[in-house]
Amino acid sequence: MSPRLRAWAELLRLPALCTVPGDVLAGAAAAGVRPGRRTLLAVGASVCLYEAGMALNDWADRAEDAVDRPHRPLPSGRVRPAAALTAAGALTAAGLGLAARAGRPALTVAAPLAATVWAYDLALKHTPAGPAAMAAARALDLLLGAATAGRTRAALPSAALLGAHTLAVTAVSRTEARGGNAVAPLAALAATALLAHRLPAARGAAATRGLPGLTPATGTAAHPTTARTRTPAAGPAGTRTPAAGPAGTRTPAAGPAGTRTPAAGAPAARTRHAAAPAAFAPRPADALVPALAALYALTAARPYAHAVLNPSPQLTQRAVGAGIRATVPLQAALAARSGARAGALLVAALAPLGARLARKVSIT
Repeated sequence: MSPRLRAWAELLRLPALCTVPGDVLAGAAAAGVRPGRRTLLAVGASVCLYEAGMALNDWADRAEDAVDRPHRPLPSGRVRPAAALTAAGALTAAGLGLAARAGRPALTVAAPLAATVWAYDLALKHTPAGPAAMAAARALDLLLGAATAGRTRAALPSAALLGAHTLAVTAVSRTEARGGNAVAPLAALAATALLAHRLPAARGAAATRGLPGLTPATGTAAHPTTARTRTPAAGPAGTRTPAAGPAGTRTPAAGPAGTRTPAAGAPAARTRHAAAPAAFAPRPADALVPALAALYALTAARPYAHAVLNPSPQLTQRAVGAGIRATVPLQAALAARSGARAGALLVAALAPLGARLARKVSIT
């Protein structure tokens, strides 16, 4: 990698980019949307707005970084401040343009998302409202995926969980340059444990929207099948008329001689599909949400614990990096519990890529 490209990769925090597509995919899954052209456009918009925030963040913090982090691209002179600000503006415009192509509902979410990013970097970052603003940005990014189908309300629970995680990570990051605060890592550790416990809940919600999943009531596989039967009903001798019953069925009834009634002990109807078993039989796919929840907890918990025991700048920065990386299995778990198992595995596959890039470029 050339020095110029490396400087821009550091400015835009390239490894953290792997945490972005999962926001939109988890939002689409929560809304019951199968990924398509609009979803891809929303992912592109999300990536552009995220990287705009990265460039704008370093531009806004260039004086502070000159003291605390002189190796960063702007204070070290490897990237000019004007170039970083121009990149932030161009990426914001590109993100809003892609969101507009994804549809008016997507643009309706992307516009406040862009405003939140700029407000955080330029005004709110060093105020008590900073962590809440960053959490709102992540939550809006997830809702962007649901907005491609105009179903943002269905994705609100997932957005709240992702926002809570982001709030905890951002609170830890406020002291990463100088360390000395064990309260924030402790709170983040508790939040991670709570979220990991909550993730496996409501795994069957997607099935009620017609997606492959588990039905909330029984835990059995949901299939769009309806039993259809044909049996004689009560009426004059030699006639067959439908009896009262569920729509689409003909049920047997007692009648005078000459009618056809089922013999005792005989099956009452012919079914096109076998009934689902009443008891829940675990399948390998059903373990995906708990497995991803455990991966999420394991990714973040140990570095948080180290920062609690020794809140030095180095360990606090490691905790922040771990919290950012843990976003990927969290997104995957949110997608999986909404029934989008293939999408969850796709999101989870971004974690090794992000880890590999983090060995070359710092994620914080």
